[in-house]
Amino acid sequence: MGGGTGSRLWPLTRDRSKPAVPIAGKYRLVDIPISNCIQSHLREIYLLTQFNSASLHEHVQGTYKFDQFHRGFVRILAAEQTPDSDAWYLGTADAVRKSFNHFLDSQPDLIVVLSGDQLYRMDFQEVIQQHLETSADVTICTKPIPREEAGSLGIMQVDSSNCIINFVEKPGHGEALDPLRDPKGEGEQYLASMGIYVFSTSALQSVLSSDLRDFGQDIIPVAIETHRVYSFRFEGFWRDIGTIGSFWETNLSLADPVPDFNLYDASSPIYTHMRFLPPSKVLNCITDGCLISEGSIVSGKSIHRAVVGIRSVIGEGTVVENSVIMGADYFEMRAQVAGVLPLGIGRDCLIRNAIIDKNARIGDGCILTPEGKPDGTDTEFYSVRDGVIVVPKNTVIPAGTVL
Repeated sequence: MGGGTGSRLWPLTRDRSKPAVPIAGKYRLVDIPISNCIQSHLREIYLLTQFNSASLHEHVQGTYKFDQFHRGFVRILAAEQTPDSDAWYLGTADAVRKSFNHFLDSQPDLIVVLSGDQLYRMDFQEVIQQHLETSADVTICTKPIPREEAGSLGIMQVDSSNCIINFVEKPGHGEALDPLRDPKGEGEQYLASMGIYVFSTSALQSVLSSDLRDFGQDIIPVAIETHRVYSFRFEGFWRDIGTIGSFWETNLSLADPVPDFNLYDASSPIYTHMRFLPPSKVLNCITDGCLISEGSIVSGKSIHRAVVGIRSVIGEGTVVENSVIMGADYFEMRAQVAGVLPLGIGRDCLIRNAIIDKNARIGDGCILTPEGKPDGTDTEFYSVRDGVIVVPKNTVIPAGTVL
């Protein structure tokens, strides 16, 4: 699913859809579910898109090209007008309903429905195996979570055989949570829906026959009443990257000495666009707890706990702390024109608790921190969300600016 407006990730979604947002310096969010599919030998992949989708289309079309001897593909299905409908997608379920005829071309027995903005590593063949063994119509991947996190998520109630008998969206933290406790969990554990579904094709076609719009809020409660719906317990790392705060924290956690999500697992790589960039260059700079992507030139004074994206330029004397620097889409080949700042971060700057989106131009001596700025602040140069200052894509900040 290519995502909607992505308002909670604004301004990162000002110029792109959620799945196209860069993560870990060199990937896009959409690379995660597509890579999971490829590793699970699911090679007929449809990407349903609608909002701000140009960069997502460009990335997917330039990245996922299967050879002529295999049937695999990643096919983009953009919202379109048809004789049956002249409206855009009205929700996740509505998007699948309007695209369903395309899926039937391959005559599938099962259809896997995934979100385009989550970070996890999963073998979908294990989910499919359980789906077949239980003769399920629908299998929903669930994540055991503690009580303090359960109130704001969609919680599944299961019986002793993992059959889902009830679903409550955001039950709160009161007594409504008590009957939803996971019978197989240790202590106060609950099963949260991960938004990852395996449907038997006939069952999906059946539940989509109505005008229900969303999987989580509409389709799943109906399916529980009319079909065999089972839970697949997932014990690994999973993060829904839906807010600026979660995006920032998740990125920085990837630079930890032993991160919960391992980018260096050679048996299950994350695929992305091949760029053929030169190695990164670090000049007289103290770095600690950093991911530095290829094609970067780092000359700063120090960089502590940061993700530095492709083609980043960080000038001499600059200090970067607890920040995500997304880098640039291109190298600036021309000589600097008088009055035009070069791409990247200039000399003697301080960048703290920040996200600097791609192609930003930050002059010498700038100070960018969220300190003293209330959440929800929006200006020409930055926004503040969840205690993080965000500089939007292509922003130019003059030398000496203190934000």
